[in-house]
Amino acid sequence: MPPLTQTELIAAARAARDNALAPWSGVLVGAALEAADGTVWTGCNIESPTVIMTCCAERTALFKALTEGKRHFTRIAVISDFQHPIPPCGFCRQALLEYAPDCEVIMANLRGDVQMTTVAALLPAAYRIEDKC
Repeated sequence: MPPLTQTELIAAARAARDNALAPWSGVLVGAALEAADGTVWTGCNIESPTVIMTCCAERTALFKALTEGKRHFTRIAVISDFQHPIPPCGFCRQALLEYAPDCEVIMANLRGDVQMTTVAALLPAAYRIEDKC
């Protein structure tokens, strides 16, 4: 499967955002994760009144892909309705570092603003279990 354009990947994240359940914060987030073979997995945030049970859009997409056997990822697009593109939260950064460490991160908002970075840049000086002596 050929990779999507950046615009198409952001559009997939935006479509996923439509399914978000955020009754407490009102913050709707969508994500689209591209596997190395071009397959795209989407996710949205699902909130719970017990915050620890909340699952972000990025982890939803990642966990869906992992449960279907995908292990290599190239890009993830994240979109929200903030004034500026927002990066993944700390939990999502750690999950991406563990399972998609070489991913490019495309952050967008509904206005069309886009910023790009990498998982490594979002979580500098991080450690992974394979770094253990």
